[in-house]
Amino acid sequence: MFAQLSPKSAEIVAHTRTLLESGGYNSFSYADISALVQISKASIHHHFPSKVDLVREVVARYRAEASEGLGLLERQLADPLKELTAYADYWSSCIRGGKSSFCIAAMLAAELPTIPPEVASEVRGHFEDLSAWLASTLERGVASGQFHLAQSPALEAQVFMSSVYGAMLAARGLDDPDAFESTVRISIDRLTGNR
Repeated sequence: MFAQLSPKSAEIVAHTRTLLESGGYNSFSYADISALVQISKASIHHHFPSKVDLVREVVARYRAEASEGLGLLERQLADPLKELTAYADYWSSCIRGGKSSFCIAAMLAAELPTIPPEVASEVRGHFEDLSAWLASTLERGVASGQFHLAQSPALEAQVFMSSVYGAMLAARGLDDPDAFESTVRISIDRLTGNR
């Protein structure tokens, strides 16, 4: 799906992903990347002609990685409640371990009014993919008797997604990884009827 990146391009992409996670699209420039990768800005332009090209590439790869991860959960676990729990546990371990404390799509979603359309399209696509996976997982969970929904699976998927991203904000804002886990646990309990 994606072309193989050269080692230097891969390094640029990795640093950009970290910068996006910590501050979003408008928080960094090619000068910041140049300092991290230790090449000139002109060299970065050789790999990625513009910041739009670079960030779109990073978000498209992130989106594909997330989609593959969600598909893997479904194939490996084949149990809607375990899949939803594993999804939440993934983020909990990222936040707790400092590996990735925030979804870059969520960070960029906050900037949608100011980011280029090419990037915004990938961000929206990420949320559409995630929402569809969550709705499908909830539908399968209803069919197996694991979930008891107050609203349609599509709406409940959006509520759960909002809970996850709100919990990320709470964990970051409170500097408390437990805030994520406890909030999302309540959301899962609500879906299973264990409120």
